[in-house]
Amino acid sequence: MARTRLSSPMRRLLLRMFGFVVLSSICGVLVAAYLVPQLALAGTTVTRSLTYFNSLPSELAVEPPAQTTKMLTADGKTIATFFAENRVQIPLREMSPYIKDAVVAIEDSRFYGHGGIDPLGLLRALTTNITEGERQGASTITQQYVTNVANEARISAGREEQVILSGQKNIGDKLREMRLAIELEKKFTKERILEGYLNIVFFNRNAYGIEAAAQYYYSIPASKLNLPQAALLAGLVNSPSAYDPVTSPENAIQRRNQVLGAMLEQGKITQKEHDDAVVADVGLKIRPSNQGCAAAVMAPYFCGYVAQLILNNPAYGAAIEAREQKLRRGGLTITTTLDSRLQAAAQVQVNATAGANPTKWGASLVTIQPGTGKILAMAQNTVFLPQKGKFDTQLNFNVDSKDANGNDLNGVGGFQPGSTMKPFTFAQWLHEGNKITQVVDASRREYRLGFNWRSSCGKILGAYSSTQRRAGLEASEDLQNNSGEFYRSMPADYGLYNSINTATFAEAAQLDFCGIQKMVDAVGIHSGLDGSRTNMHQLGNILGGTAVAPLHMANAFATFAADGRYCEPFAILRVNDIAKRTLPAQKPSCKATVDREVARGVNSVLQDVMKKGSGVHIKPKIKNGMPIAAKTGTNNSNGATWVVGYTTGLATASFFGDTMEGQKRPGRNLTINGKRYDRIDGYMLAGPQWSTYMNKVAGLYPTKAFPKPPASMIGK
Repeated sequence: MARTRLSSPMRRLLLRMFGFVVLSSICGVLVAAYLVPQLALAGTTVTRSLTYFNSLPSELAVEPPAQTTKMLTADGKTIATFFAENRVQIPLREMSPYIKDAVVAIEDSRFYGHGGIDPLGLLRALTTNITEGERQGASTITQQYVTNVANEARISAGREEQVILSGQKNIGDKLREMRLAIELEKKFTKERILEGYLNIVFFNRNAYGIEAAAQYYYSIPASKLNLPQAALLAGLVNSPSAYDPVTSPENAIQRRNQVLGAMLEQGKITQKEHDDAVVADVGLKIRPSNQGCAAAVMAPYFCGYVAQLILNNPAYGAAIEAREQKLRRGGLTITTTLDSRLQAAAQVQVNATAGANPTKWGASLVTIQPGTGKILAMAQNTVFLPQKGKFDTQLNFNVDSKDANGNDLNGVGGFQPGSTMKPFTFAQWLHEGNKITQVVDASRREYRLGFNWRSSCGKILGAYSSTQRRAGLEASEDLQNNSGEFYRSMPADYGLYNSINTATFAEAAQLDFCGIQKMVDAVGIHSGLDGSRTNMHQLGNILGGTAVAPLHMANAFATFAADGRYCEPFAILRVNDIAKRTLPAQKPSCKATVDREVARGVNSVLQDVMKKGSGVHIKPKIKNGMPIAAKTGTNNSNGATWVVGYTTGLATASFFGDTMEGQKRPGRNLTINGKRYDRIDGYMLAGPQWSTYMNKVAGLYPTKAFPKPPASMIGK
């Protein structure tokens, strides 16, 4: 008997009628038979199933999925990205039309016609499962989206063990998925659902969402995907491992062509477009998606410092785990103070200073903007992860070990600053009314126990009794200078720019140590190990005996450059979440802490350091002859050497020395970059490093002449 062929309108009508029946009894016999056939045989009724179905949750909180956090320089360059899932959310309009058509064609061809679940898809899967013994899914794009959203919520809440994969769903899971899909379709447009789906779906462990997938596989944005590229990525969704074009290129091409066939059949592309696409090469251009500071594009140690600031800040979560989630899943945009121009120059210079460096000596540079506290550059001559022939460490040479609250900053904890501490005693010398050129007795080398040091503020840090204060803070029995010619009377300024130890002690012998303490506190000097005050009642600290981080040495000198205005150093300009809302960042915090005329007096003397003092051999060639001021420094073992110098626009601390195991190696009898040194001093390596770097970058920031101190401060 000949079969009667139904017309298209009649077929569509019957399909709709069938869909109504299926939808009406979805929780009854059909679903039970589809998922667990034995339940249908056991007599489960349609009515009871519908009652159960209607009792299922109908609300789904559609929160933004985990997003990639970006850390940027002040001028918009990428420093690093952070993610638990590499994802960049984009609107549907920024996706290639090919990817939208391809995904719908292969994953849910009736997407625009159903209300969340596809009765024909259910029937097809049921028929195949019964007749062929397979287990086919029937999830629509909306159902897949529901599952992905629910799993994301579980992961964000730290309940990864509750994530449900497609092959693990039981009848209850499937029914909940269907119920939520139907309700979701009532709330959201098809475009909104498709956009959410393409942003959340998993393509590869390096790529969640279509933007990350396009960038990972083809190094282009999703908007630029062509037809064969879009078809290949759409094919991945069904089984990212089986169809991965990197590991299984033949499978990937076969699946791509299947997608192209579906697109042709559904009228989404022409025959010519199909034929051209099926013969196209895979054409991958893999862009690795490494995350975190270890994979930073630039400034990995500054990156680590900024990340620690976020992790230490309760504003980003009550517990450290919540802050980790915020950083790696929150899609933040962290704009920092870093200037990419200065950072690039600093990194080149620290690498050049030590050269191949098989003996692992450390070089670092850090720059602060006077008057703002912005950290503009932070570099050191190491790599973050082990590399053959490289000096590797994850510790930051430029910052404290811990912050003031005891939170980890992952820093070395500073180095002995040596003679770079002398300007603070000189500043107090001027503050107490002494003159720049006033003569001091630098011939004295001994200050025996019982010397009458002045201390007006009583017990300092709980360390000294009144008897000890009267007897003397400590003894200093044999002060050493670099040359025997300097044990004589001399002007105070001469003693500072030539870095004469006995001259600094001669000044201190006439000063109130409580005043010296206040001066050091005023410019932010403190222990780099635990954040405590640098106790200036310990005589060794007059010449830099307690480790200070380069960041805070640079910032202390920036206070002089800013006419005595101290600004707390800061690294984060602003933080925005994925909704562009502003989150807590850091703000400039400045105040006048050093008398302006005192700061000008210090600046006037430190300008002579490189003209005729301890830095004369550096011979800086700063462009346009702009005024510079600086101080050299070397600790007793020559294991820590410094130049801290500044213009009115930039203040930079340059360090070279031993950064390993508590800085125990002396800087003597060593070869650096092919040159032999009996001992190293501040002007030898740290000095040229500072000079070469500042010559490149000082002109990028407005610079003017240092204001002169009052004539009455200079003296005769």
